[in-house]
Amino acid sequence: MPATTFPSAPHYIAPPFTSYDLEWADLAIIDISKAATPEGRAQLSVQVRDALSTAGFFYVVNHGYTPEQTTRMFDIADIPFEQVSQTEKEQYLGQMKQTGSYQGYKLRSYWHVDNGVRDQIENYNVHRDVTKRAHPEALRPFLPEISAFARHNHFNVLHPILRLVALGLELPEDIFVDNHGFDAENDTWVRLMKYYPRTEEDENKTKNLWLKGHTDVGSLTILWSQPVSGLQIKSPDGKWRWIKHIENALVINAGDCLEFLSGGYYKATIHRVVQPPPDQRGYTRLGAFYFAFADDNVRLSPVMDSPVLQRVGVSERFKGDAFMPPTSGEYRKARVAAYGQSELKKGKQDGTEEEVVAGVLVKHYL
Repeated sequence: MPATTFPSAPHYIAPPFTSYDLEWADLAIIDISKAATPEGRAQLSVQVRDALSTAGFFYVVNHGYTPEQTTRMFDIADIPFEQVSQTEKEQYLGQMKQTGSYQGYKLRSYWHVDNGVRDQIENYNVHRDVTKRAHPEALRPFLPEISAFARHNHFNVLHPILRLVALGLELPEDIFVDNHGFDAENDTWVRLMKYYPRTEEDENKTKNLWLKGHTDVGSLTILWSQPVSGLQIKSPDGKWRWIKHIENALVINAGDCLEFLSGGYYKATIHRVVQPPPDQRGYTRLGAFYFAFADDNVRLSPVMDSPVLQRVGVSERFKGDAFMPPTSGEYRKARVAAYGQSELKKGKQDGTEEEVVAGVLVKHYL
């Protein structure tokens, strides 16, 4: 059988790792290949349970993509930014406020960061069904590979992790797989994202903050590790710690939907992006992500069939008549429409701002 021939793409040269010894977060490393057997899933479910109930982040290795395949995906990830003109980008803008969906471009200066400074981040968002909408001409030859990338993330990473998440709650292992369907009505998508260096004036105004501390909207976020440091998580002790790059690894974090479904047992971890260390300033920061959501009709109520939740209870915020959980679709649309656009109020905690979205108090961290 002849080898598959892929269209030529300009090679993206990744920046070098930082030489700075930063205060790195100590995260679990999950070998997802072990999830192929019941015994392996039983072992990994404990590791994932512990990671998501404390740090809320962990690494995944042996996920099925070779280093060469990952390098190829970063070559493709750079195309929407470097091979598409500004005029054409504007023809494929996302309609976040109108639709509550990021599909298409989010260009620079759309989000407000702080003190009047707008973001210097572009992203291009592709629904896992790449035929849902039209795409820039330069990206069209690569849509089959983006589609394969989406399917790989969904079936070889997301679903195995969701089984481990369920087992950690002592639930049937497919309970979350069944409401995170690939062909269902939800907005799970691939994000290609590029951060651009900022002016010294903007750095000073924002105290080097590039993206406010926040929790993700969905169930799980899959980030393909890249070398430019900038991502930090708010550790359980309240300190901000850096996420270290591991070659060909994935960085996984829980989002709001999973926190709601688990009654707060699994944590939607607060994370932010800051200016890279001195030896990486001046480089762009290219990323590839898979943002996963429960199906739009899933009510974000704690799954109280869980023996774990019956034993330990749920967080106070999920108790009583005051908590009226939205559906996954309602919450996602409201959060996406509001993010970086709404007027935030000073929070009760120092260094926080707040808003209410779909009946849920949402905090942002400076």
